[in-house]
Amino acid sequence: MNIYSKKQQWKLLLAAIAMLIVLSSLWYTNILVSKIANQEREQVKLWAGAIQNKATLVNLTGVLFDKISKEERNRIEIWAEATKRIITSTNQDATNFYLQIIGKNETIPVIVTDENEKIINHRNIKFEKGIDSTRFLLMQLDSMKKTHDPIDLSIHVTKKITWNHKLYYQDSEIFSELKRVLDDLIKSFISEIVVNSASVPVIYTDSTQQTIIAHGNLNPEDVVTPNYLEKMIEQMRGQNEPISITLSNNNMQYIFYKDSDLLQQLKYYPFFQFGIIGIFILIAYYLFSTSRKVEQNQVWVGMAKETAHQLGTPLSSLMAWVEYLKTKDVESSTIKELTKDIDRLETITERFSKIGSEPKLEKSNLTETINHSVDYLKVRISKKVEITTHFYQSISVFAQFNASLLSWVLENIIKNAVDAMQGNGKIDIYIINQTQFIYIDISDTGTGIAKNKQKTIFEPGFTTKKRGWGLGLSLSKRIIENYHKGKIFVKQSNEQGTTFRIVLNK
Repeated sequence: MNIYSKKQQWKLLLAAIAMLIVLSSLWYTNILVSKIANQEREQVKLWAGAIQNKATLVNLTGVLFDKISKEERNRIEIWAEATKRIITSTNQDATNFYLQIIGKNETIPVIVTDENEKIINHRNIKFEKGIDSTRFLLMQLDSMKKTHDPIDLSIHVTKKITWNHKLYYQDSEIFSELKRVLDDLIKSFISEIVVNSASVPVIYTDSTQQTIIAHGNLNPEDVVTPNYLEKMIEQMRGQNEPISITLSNNNMQYIFYKDSDLLQQLKYYPFFQFGIIGIFILIAYYLFSTSRKVEQNQVWVGMAKETAHQLGTPLSSLMAWVEYLKTKDVESSTIKELTKDIDRLETITERFSKIGSEPKLEKSNLTETINHSVDYLKVRISKKVEITTHFYQSISVFAQFNASLLSWVLENIIKNAVDAMQGNGKIDIYIINQTQFIYIDISDTGTGIAKNKQKTIFEPGFTTKKRGWGLGLSLSKRIIENYHKGKIFVKQSNEQGTTFRIVLNK
């Protein structure tokens, strides 16, 4: 009893230490994960801030380019006005002033046409080698028409004569180069959003948040799934407020983003670690328990075989002596009692022999075996103990069992019950016959078994007696569960007594 009490204490202590180690590991891991997660979030915040700053820069650059474009338009309008006035001017000083204005336009390409769209003048046009000048001018004129609206250059030469000329122009070469730089900057900006250093999944949309301009760091296989991007936008909106930006076209656009995959994985890492530790502990415990049971089985088998062998030799001698005494003038009652004891020893030897090997199960009459065991014990226990069987003696109940071993189990349980009642009480035996199983309930009126010991009593060596090996119930459990593939357990126990239940297969 003491060994199993200490064993239980050790189990609780080891379980507490294991739990402490697991909780400490989880606590420390969670701290590390939190630090890494915070670093990840800081990187995302820095990235989002950098994107916002770059968007502001791109937007300011766009505003600047709009101003330059308007400035060039104003310069061309002034140039057109100077052209109109130089024709009608009669003042030499004014004419020289207009000529200076016209002459200062050295960067903006212009073409002047008459009312029939015939080119009558041009300035700052860079001709390409190998192309006819007339054809090249027409190409440039067509390009200017697509780029900017023409400026009216109607010149009233006299009251009756008016030249309905038009002035077409292009952005200056410097402005065009800067415009290309702006376009590259915008493309670079979008690329920076899609392929970001923080490895953040992003979706870039227009002002309606419905049309997707670009996306990055998303699984290509998932992207082609219908409604995936829309669902992802909702998920991102739930995690982070979208970044709103305004580029040079003055349209509001939005950048949706969520936590990186690493951050998502780190959230579940402590649980994953706990699962791995738990699986490892379970496997280790299973292997240890299996190994221990195999060792116990080997010990049981070896001990049983050795016991049967040791009993066999003196038993044979005793049987020979009984036969010898029968030829002498010995009272028949004495020989009869000796024969009973030898038969009992022979039964015990047979039981140990069967414990040491795989016993043969046969379909036998259960009521007959129970009655035989009860009859055997009634004359060997206190007369103050009443054993009652609650089943019809005339009705046979058949099941698959080994009669010799089952009798041993019944004897062990009944003897323990007698000891628990201190030789004074009542024992009731019930058979419950069901479709698949047969239940044998053995109840006594003893002091009962504490709840925390109802499983321990089946362990080898557990006993509450001063004189006892603690092997009876352990052998009973092995016989029922290992050999008969059944069950034996304490059905109920209180201060009024204990009920053991045996479950056998039919």
